[in-house]
Amino acid sequence: MNSAFNRRGFLKKSSLAALTAALGSNIVFAGKMPKGYIPLLLDEKDALKGKSPEMIVQGDKPWNVETPVHLLDDRITPVEKMFIRNNGLIPEKIDVSNWTLTIDGESIKTKKTYTLEELKKRFKHYTYQLVLECGGNGRSGFQPQTSGNQWGQGAVHCAEWTGVRLKDVLADAGIKDDAVYIGYHGKDIHLSRDPKKESISRGVPMAKALENETLLAFQLNGKDIPEFHGYPLRLVIGGWPASVSGKWISGISVRNKVHDGAKMDGHSYKTPKSPIAPGEDVPQTDEYFRIIESMPVKSLITYPKSGAMIASDIELALRGHAWAGDHAVKKVEVSIDFGTTWKDCKLEAPANRLAWQHWNTKLRFPVKGYYEVWVRATDDKGNAQPMVIPAWNPGGYLNNACERIAVKVS
Repeated sequence: MNSAFNRRGFLKKSSLAALTAALGSNIVFAGKMPKGYIPLLLDEKDALKGKSPEMIVQGDKPWNVETPVHLLDDRITPVEKMFIRNNGLIPEKIDVSNWTLTIDGESIKTKKTYTLEELKKRFKHYTYQLVLECGGNGRSGFQPQTSGNQWGQGAVHCAEWTGVRLKDVLADAGIKDDAVYIGYHGKDIHLSRDPKKESISRGVPMAKALENETLLAFQLNGKDIPEFHGYPLRLVIGGWPASVSGKWISGISVRNKVHDGAKMDGHSYKTPKSPIAPGEDVPQTDEYFRIIESMPVKSLITYPKSGAMIASDIELALRGHAWAGDHAVKKVEVSIDFGTTWKDCKLEAPANRLAWQHWNTKLRFPVKGYYEVWVRATDDKGNAQPMVIPAWNPGGYLNNACERIAVKVS
């Protein structure tokens, strides 16, 4: 295939001859193709390449891929088990030698542009384990169903990221006193293929942007970041919705107001300020909605897999992870009687702030039969996971109800 041909090239040329040349073959029924249609052979690469065969595809335009909970058993999530949440298409041509990051905005003292090599050489490198969780993780649990990918509980991971601190780069450019927010800009392609549109351009308040753990990352688990996870440079901000951790980063704007980029409007990544009835239609304005910031306390059982069958004389070992956004987890408990009684688990301290915490325990079951094992985490502010689905919201965000697995004792 002609490597010079790409989706944008086709859209600019809109030439059947160019398309035929790129495919190396005549297109049977070419006259029947919908306007603007891109043949599959020229479509985006396969995001499942190198991933576990058990991964769940929520969508492929753009790619959204979920991890089954039992695959999240690793202490540090390996690449092949990491969920993917993309809003646009990956950049078509990534030239690392010419990749740049521009720092601009109303509240930056000096607009600056750095090459990737300059970022690596000029600023100190840091490595952190950081939880990234989609704001809509658990969305499938809400009734009535909301719009968006119907994630189970597997749109989360905690990998090890290496990069430079955003605070150090912003300090080099100089931040004005009126700085309120940052917004990121990436090179992913809008689904409409319109080069003037951004697929997603979100951000965070300055206090979060300037935390030590907020990184401009270029390595994941000690290697270059894979293409579908933001290669060669991405923003990584732990504890908040993963949508603030922009991929394929080419710009950071320091704003004197709340950033107003793509996916910062309507009820995207927002929840109602006051409870609303399930299914209620609420005006999508700031009067009614607030931006999601720190993610709520949550936990998972990663071993055994739901549906485990054990003998009655066996002591069952359980383990998993717990996290709490900007906060630490202080307690993890499990129940086998539908939340009537709870047993404390052994809980480890996080590897660093904003990393998940590992827990484990052992259980014996009183008689043969069917059981459900529930897990509940409580954070350092006393907030505990609810046993049922939390308040409904139109975006289907922040479902942190207790996770549970089925066990049959025979």
